[in-house]
This record gives sequence, C-alpha cells and structure tokens, in this order.
Amino acid sequence: MAIFSITKAGADRGTKITTGADVRVAARINNFNSPTSGLAPTFLQANLVVLPSRYASDFRLLCARNPVPCPLIAESTSTGCWNSVTSTIPGLNGGAILSDCDLRRDVPRYMVYKDSTPIKKGCLDIVDEWTDDHVAFLIGCSFSFESALTAAGLPPRHTTLNRNVPIYRTSIPLCPAGAFTGSTYVVSMRSYKASEVERVREITRAYTATHGEPIAWGWDAVKRLGIEDIDAPTWGESPLTQDERPLGDVEGEEHDVPVFWGCGVTPMEAVARSSLEGVVMTHDPGCMLLLDCRDSDIVPAACVA
Repeated sequence: MAIFSITKAGADRGTKITTGADVRVAARINNFNSPTSGLAPTFLQANLVVLPSRYASDFRLLCARNPVPCPLIAESTSTGCWNSVTSTIPGLNGGAILSDCDLRRDVPRYMVYKDSTPIKKGCLDIVDEWTDDHVAFLIGCSFSFESALTAAGLPPRHTTLNRNVPIYRTSIPLCPAGAFTGSTYVVSMRSYKASEVERVREITRAYTATHGEPIAWGWDAVKRLGIEDIDAPTWGESPLTQDERPLGDVEGEEHDVPVFWGCGVTPMEAVARSSLEGVVMTHDPGCMLLLDCRDSDIVPAACVA
C-alpha cells in the first residue's frame, strides 16, 4: 500500500494526492491532520456526523427540513456499520459514493461530544468511541464545488493561500426536528469581486447535493446573518483580501465582497445545542471525508464547466 507524506504545503498536497481514496488511505495510515480543501480536485468531500441510533430518525428529518445547510448524501448501511454506506443521491449507489472505507479513521481530524458537550477536538480516529449502536451520516460539503469555480477562473482565495475556509455561526434559525431544536445556520465564506458574484452563483447553483448557490452576499449580508466580525470566524481561518490584508480592511468596497454558502458544520452546531445523551462524533471543521464519486456524478456535465 502506498504511503503518503501530507503536510499543509501545497506542493505535497498537490503532487502526492490525486483521488478521494488516496486521501482516506493517507488519513488512515499516516494520520495526517490538514484541512482538505483543494485535495483530490473534482472528488466530492463530505461532512461526517455519527449518532446513537435513537437519534437517527430525528437527524434525517432535520436534514429533510433544512436541505441547504444539511444536504444528506449517504448514511451507514446498517446500525454500527463503519465500512459501507447507503446513498441518498439518485443514480448513485453506496459503493459508488464510498468504498474501501473506515469511517472511524478516514477523516483527518475528528471531534467527540458526550451528552452534547465537546470532550475531544482534533483527534485522529474514533475507534474507541464507535459502538454497534452508532449510525454515520454524510452531509454534502461546499469544498466539492471549488474545483468548478477554479476551472472557471474563480478559485476561492483560501485554496490559493493554503488556508482553511472561514466559517461563521449565524443568527438565522434552523427548522427544528425532534431532539434537534434551538440551532442556527452555519455558513462558509469566500470573497469575490461584486462583478463576479452572478457567475459564482450560476456555477454553484446546480450543486444542490453540496449546498448549492450562496444564500447571501455583499457587505450588508454580514449584518443580516448576525455575524459580528468578518475577521473573526467561528471556525477556520480569518479571510484575507487579494493583497493578503484582513478582509475587514476593505469593508464596503466592491472589489472584495463576502459571499456566504450553507455549511455542513450546521448539523454539528445542532448537536452541540441539543440535549443529546451519549457519544456523538463528527469531523473537525475543514477536515472532510473524501469520497469516490466526483462532481460530475451529481451535476450534469453541461453545468460543471
């Protein structure tokens, strides 16, 4: 089996990794812990949420009621199963989405909650925490449309600067479902020129399995979403301008405006704000599960250019 040397350096990430399976092997064998944005271009990435089985039906309902921030793409084939998934994407079976996997070890970094309280962050596997009663859910990730943006000459800045995407907690309420109440949308942000926003919306619109088009954009959107400081994301790294200054330095200017998408950290936030009993596991924000299917598998070819 190939051994990969993964660091945050773009050269290593670009030359050593080419497929989703490569990333999973590297995480499983080498325990690399870098964010996954830009790895294995065109291969889909997914957020991971692992719950006790008694919460599974409520979580499915949460996703159904909030499809933009929580687009469900697959789940464990059966309770306790960590090596195969059942697809919710029409035309794709579970094996096409993910094969030769170990959901306990194939994510670069995990988080562990007990009774809705975080008890571990950045751990390299969840083998000890996984039980025969757990069910894993895969939620679409906006990293999956970044290849299309890059191909169109609109690469997200965090990918070109080797940074993690900025992610913000908002004040927009999430539609509740069963045990999951009182939570809000979480959004990821990529900045663009105001003149580029319509093209960005057009490119990402078809990616409904990975959050689709932006939910808000422009400097006025920061206040509407309840974000207090654009330079202080809740997760990820602070955003930079084209000349690598804090984005807030150019507030109000049209050559660099924030654009916000629904984010798969939303269900993690729902877990943290709910009174769930037992052990819940998720990916660490920015460190995704790489899949075997590609963006062209979920979007018509004419829309991927």
